[in-house]
Formats: sequence, C-alpha cells, structure tokens
Amino acid sequence: MNTYLLIAGLCACALVLALSAYALHLWRKVWQHKKNLQAHEQQVADKLQHDLRVLCGSLLDEQVPWLEGCIRIKVILEHYSFSLSREPLFKVFQDVYSATEQVPTHEAWKALSKLERRKHEATFALLEEQHRSASLQAANALLEQIGGRIGATLFTPAQGGPVASAGNTTLH
Repeated sequence: MNTYLLIAGLCACALVLALSAYALHLWRKVWQHKKNLQAHEQQVADKLQHDLRVLCGSLLDEQVPWLEGCIRIKVILEHYSFSLSREPLFKVFQDVYSATEQVPTHEAWKALSKLERRKHEATFALLEEQHRSASLQAANALLEQIGGRIGATLFTPAQGGPVASAGNTTLH
C-alpha cells in the first residue's frame, strides 16, 4: 500500500508541477500582451499628439479653414485626452463643434440649395467672429501643454535670427 501512495504522491506532484509551469507560461503571455498593449497605446497617444500639434499650428498660421480646424482639434483632443478636452480653456472647440454638428457634410452639403448653404455660411461667419480669439488662445495653450509646434521657428534677435522651437536644432 505504501508503494501506491508513493506513486500517487509523485503523480500528484508531477501534475502540480506541470500545471504550475503552464500557469507561468500563461502569465508570461498576459504580461507580454500587457506590454504590447501599453506600447500600442503610447504609439496612438504620440500620433494624436503629433496630429494636434500640426492642427493647432495650422489653425494659428491660417493654413486650415478656421471652422474645420476647430472641429478637427475637438475630435482629436477628445481621443488624446478626454479630461483635457473638458478643461474650460478648450471648451471653445466643443462649443464650435456643437454649433455646427447638425450641418450636413460631404454629399449632403453639395445637395443643399445655394440659399441653405448661404444660411449655414452666415452662421459659420458669426461663429468665427464670436469664437476666433478664444480658439486661437486655446490652440496656443494646447500647443504649450503638448510640446509646441512642429518645425516652427521662433525669432530671437538676441541670438541673431531664427531658432527652432522646443527641442529642435538651431537653424542659423
């Protein structure tokens, strides 16, 4: 009877050891997945930050229509940081978005009569008049919070000319 107990005990120990090894294997997969997920989330955040920097710079430099820039910043900012998008300073982007979200886009815009389009365009002009200053201040503040403009230069006469902003190399 002692032999059977010894064999059963050894089998139980082997089974526990095998299950422990399998559990360790599964935990390693979980840890690797978590690491990959964090890396992916960081890549997405970096891309969104880059997009925000480009959009804010384009809005400030008038390289994008004001309304389009505000709407795009609002959408990307929400994906980048929902809590940041809800800060009072950046509320202007939400206000502009909310005021225009019912306006048809793409093919539906093209299908509107000229009179309907003109009415919407008048609303857009009024929105820009009301919110332009606040939106530009918000874009500047957002740029400061997320690392500055991409490829922009700052003129510093004391240094003899243009110098790249935030982390870029000197251009003179």
